[in-house]
Amino acid sequence: MKRLDILAVVSLIAVMCACQGSSDTSKHAISVVPPLASTVKVYNPDLIDSSSVFVVESGGTSAYLISKAGKRLYTWTFGLSLGADIELLPNGKLLGMFKAPTPGFSFGGGYGGVIQIINPDSSVDWEFQYVSDDLLAHHDLTLLPNGNILFLAWEKIDSVTAKKAGASVSYDIYPEKVVEIDTATREVVWEWRSWDHIVQDKLNGAPTYGVVAERPDKININYLLRPDGDLMHANGIDYDLENDLIFISVNYFSEVWVVDHSASTEEARGSSGGKFGKGGNLIYRFGNPEAYGNAKGTRLFDRIHFPNLLRKEGRQMPNVLIYENGLTAKRSTVYEFEMPEELQILPDWDNEPKVVWSFTDSLLSYGRISGAVRTNNGNTLICEGDYGFWEVTAGGEVAWKYNDTSATFWRGYAYYENDEALSFLKGMSTH
Repeated sequence: MKRLDILAVVSLIAVMCACQGSSDTSKHAISVVPPLASTVKVYNPDLIDSSSVFVVESGGTSAYLISKAGKRLYTWTFGLSLGADIELLPNGKLLGMFKAPTPGFSFGGGYGGVIQIINPDSSVDWEFQYVSDDLLAHHDLTLLPNGNILFLAWEKIDSVTAKKAGASVSYDIYPEKVVEIDTATREVVWEWRSWDHIVQDKLNGAPTYGVVAERPDKININYLLRPDGDLMHANGIDYDLENDLIFISVNYFSEVWVVDHSASTEEARGSSGGKFGKGGNLIYRFGNPEAYGNAKGTRLFDRIHFPNLLRKEGRQMPNVLIYENGLTAKRSTVYEFEMPEELQILPDWDNEPKVVWSFTDSLLSYGRISGAVRTNNGNTLICEGDYGFWEVTAGGEVAWKYNDTSATFWRGYAYYENDEALSFLKGMSTH
């Protein structure tokens, strides 16, 4: 069940209030150094953001909120292991992806199958299962403004069907799809299938046949063949409300794909319709032009996680913050990209977006999981999966480091004293 460190909560609130001259604590640095846990390796009071960190352990059976002093403020416990992501909702409940006990198939530690909404007392408020011999929800999910849930899923394509479509395989494959469910009816109300938008240059005469480099809006099904059939391995999703777009981090392609959510399910099966007129074809992609045979543009990604969208005043398109794992180089980098205001991908053209900020360090290195979020004071909170957390300034100074070798970490999210999602803490701390 839940565990609340009342003294830690009171202590955190006192520190926040002491460092501010107004009621908005989220925009001011903490000016005093509280007693620090041994897990806190760097704590710069002049640079640190005043947020607490919602910690998501990879595959764990709990999630918890910690102060920058390293104290656990609140812990949620779960009846199932996390499939990957879980996040705090504005109403104080949690939305998470959990591992189904007996899935028909799975890949790595990010498989799911069970989606739950969890109450502050760790009880299950709502559940939906997307698991069978042919389908499996996995890794990431997000709550849409209309209350629906958007999530990633694998779908099985049998080897015969795959070969007829031009995939150079003798085994079943599991391409990605994005599914939207209505939480009230538990019905699937929208989906996008990567399988509907493949291209290949191996089997002439198949409907999918074409010159890969001439179709950057299509997905080369033979780009990275793996005997286990997990050819894409998407691991992150974010939704752009202003433009009704979905951003997907596709780990094995080392790319971010952008899909038009305004297209209906029927339109998303084809190449026309939707706000951008391309149906379910890719609206944009970046990070690895090699994935679609493009000699122009520079490849920046070698495995990636978490396409985190940042709104910028005066711009229609969001910026994108992403953790580049640097698998081969064994050195990770966090990038912020400025999306072009007009999203388009052209053959034989440099389609890569502008890098407006980045951070790397010789000690920042993990080839799996991980992610980054932007804090209210402009710092960046980085989750390094096998280490813990870094907080760095826009100028690249390290403001805070938290190291816990007892676990690996999927992500961390920044939350503030006045956030609606944490309002239940105040009520409990008065008892």
